[in-house]
This record gives sequence, C-alpha cells and structure tokens, in this order.
Amino acid sequence: MQLLSSFSRQYPTRPADVYLFATCLIDQFTPQAGLDTIRLLEREGIRVHYPEEQTCCGQPAYSSGYPDEARAVARRQLELFTQPWPVVVPSGSCAGMIRLHYPQLFADDPVLHAKALELSERVYELTEFLVHVVDFAHEDLGPACTVSLHTSCHARRQMGSHQTSAALLADLSRVTVKEQARIEECCGFGGTFALLHPEISEAIVSDKVAAIRATGAGCVVSADCGCLLNITGRAARQDEQAGVSSPSLTGEHIASFLWQRTSGAQS
Repeated sequence: MQLLSSFSRQYPTRPADVYLFATCLIDQFTPQAGLDTIRLLEREGIRVHYPEEQTCCGQPAYSSGYPDEARAVARRQLELFTQPWPVVVPSGSCAGMIRLHYPQLFADDPVLHAKALELSERVYELTEFLVHVVDFAHEDLGPACTVSLHTSCHARRQMGSHQTSAALLADLSRVTVKEQARIEECCGFGGTFALLHPEISEAIVSDKVAAIRATGAGCVVSADCGCLLNITGRAARQDEQAGVSSPSLTGEHIASFLWQRTSGAQS
C-alpha cells in the first residue's frame, strides 16, 4: 500500500520486534482492541513486547494544565522502552502525546529531554505503522457492510493518521465507507473535557452522532477508544430515550475491525 503523508517522517523497514503501548482506555475498557492489535502484528511475523509496568501516557494531566503531574507519569514511561524497537500505539491521542509533547515536558532537563526525543522518534500510531512500515495488505474475508470512519482530533492534527485509517478501510473490498459531514470535527470527548464541561460535550457529540447516522452506516470505526466510547455511549442513550432496545449505532476499534475482516473471525 503506497500512501504519501503530509506529516513527513522517516519510516524504518519492517522490524522483527516492537513494543506495544496499549493505552489506559484499551486496558480498562476495550482490551479486545489491544489483543487484536497484537494479532495483527504477530501475523506479520513481528514479535510484540508489552512492558507490564506501563501506565497512562500523561495526557489527561497535561491537557488539564498539570505539567508537573504529567511529567511524573511520563518520566516512568521513559524507563520502560529501552530497546531500540518501534513503539506501536493503537491511539492517535496517546501517540501524539508521547511523540510531540514528551520532548516539551522535559525541555529543561538535558538528560530526560534526550531520552524523550529518542523515544518520540520511535512512536507510531497503529494504522500509520501498518501502512508505512508493514505495508499491510490482506484479503477482505468479511461480508459486505457499510461503515463510517471517525478520527480523533489528535490523530488528524498531530499524527496525520486519519489518512492511514482511511487507506486501510479503502483497501477492504467489501466495505463501503460513508464519509460523515462532520469528519474533521471533535466528538466532544477530549479526555477530561467531557467531565469538566458535560453540557458542551453532549452538544458536540450529539452533532457527531447525527452526522454519522445521516450517512446510513450502522457502525462507526475509529482508531481511538475514547472517541468510540463517547460516540456509542451517546447513541445508546438516544436509543434508550427513544425506547429502542437494539443498538442503532455500534462502534469498533479499527484493530478489531481489520482483524475480523482479514482473518474471517467475524463477531
């Protein structure tokens, strides 16, 4: 798969080993997406290493204005990925935090800044890695379906991985992707934003759900679990209020969606 990215960087050849930074949302809420990420990579002949001491990337504290607390969390992660292997992250938000903001967090500490910069250069969002490093290409074994793609703000604006998510879905021959009218807009999650400003968040996600529903797709695919939880949670609440018993809009992390489509393991 050939794809030119507007976010220029050098890509390595396919490695024998990678680290997985699984993210707290996947660990706590959607572990299947983490397992399917491992399955996708192992099928390509890549050994996946998961440092069990990993925790949050520090983004909630950082985006809430607590750099010292974010720095404490980030410092711990700097010690875990010691081998010179790529670090694959199934989230544009967490990948963006480590790649772009870790060097900024440690700008005043020459030793830690060097470590943060070295780590940041090895961080790849999952779909970016599959397209540019793995050259992912597998037959679509699933039934015909229609989906809509949502990419997080950080995936789109920090990592540029909205392009690679779209490319992976476009290569699935029996999947029709319907583009939502608000494709570039936030879902309203924003980490702690949804907790601190629930009314604003609800208004934003309601617009997002309406735009996805308008495509006619019954499933939204995303590479960010926070967005998926917010979008499908709002859709479920609307179903409940309307007395609808079956979900009218489901969600799937792109790792699970790709694994199901290309392994024949439909859920």
